[in-house]
Formats: sequence, structure tokens, C-alpha cells
Amino acid sequence: MNDTSPAEGSDMKAEIFLAEDYRPAEDEPFMNEKQVEYFRRKLLAWRNDLLDESRSTVSTLQDGTRNIPDVADRASEETDRALELRTRDRQRKLIAKIDQALRRVEEGEFGYCEVTGEPISLKRLDARPIATMSLEAQERHERREKVHRDD
Repeated sequence: MNDTSPAEGSDMKAEIFLAEDYRPAEDEPFMNEKQVEYFRRKLLAWRNDLLDESRSTVSTLQDGTRNIPDVADRASEETDRALELRTRDRQRKLIAKIDQALRRVEEGEFGYCEVTGEPISLKRLDARPIATMSLEAQERHERREKVHRDD
């Protein structure tokens, strides 16, 4: 029995070293260990930032409940709160997409178009790491959506 291999079903993974300034490059093998780790860390950092903002909003909303006698000021504050809640709802949906992307990372499917199976460009993934389609597949999808919406 080889002691250097992880036990089957084990979640133990070797720590992958990434330089601070590492950026995925086109001349590397697509979705090599460094690229996968780069995107995994990017997704986790994005997720943590969103969760921190969300916690901050919740505490602000809880602390911000006060009796404002002026009707215009009260209406303005209610509008601000409603906008903040809509923003948080969008972020909640974004966190779900980030979680899906992290699942794809774990399953080895990250970076590949769900429609064509082709690699998604590194530039697209760096700009939008939750992307599930290549730019071409996304454009086709949006054109079809637009045609059906115009009916």
C-alpha cells in the first residue's frame, strides 16, 4: 500500500502555491492546477466580500430603525432601505451562482462551456468567474432569448 496517496473519499488536497501576482495565461495547459486554484480563490474571496457586505447591511438595518417625524425624510429612508434590500437580494442570488461555480471547480467541470463543452476563454473567466458558457454560446443564447421575447 502506498502511503503517499490520499485515502479514497478523502478531502485532503495538497496546498497549491500561487504567487501573489499569478494570472492564468493562454500558453499554459487549460485548467491546470494553478489556474483552478486561482479561480477557486477568486470565487471564495468574492463570496466572502459579499457575505461581509450582507452582514454589514443586516446590522445597519437593525440599528437603523428609528422614528423619523418628517414624512419626506421617512419616505427617503424607506426608499434607501428598499434599494439596499433589492441589492442584497441580487447579491444573494450571486452567492448561489458562486457556490455553483465552486461546485464545478470541485467536480473538475469549471471553465468549460455547459453548451458546447469547449473551454471558456481565460479573459472571460477572469472577468466573470461564474460564467457557464463561452462568449459565442452566450451570444447565441441571448439572440434566441431576444427573438422569443419579441414574439
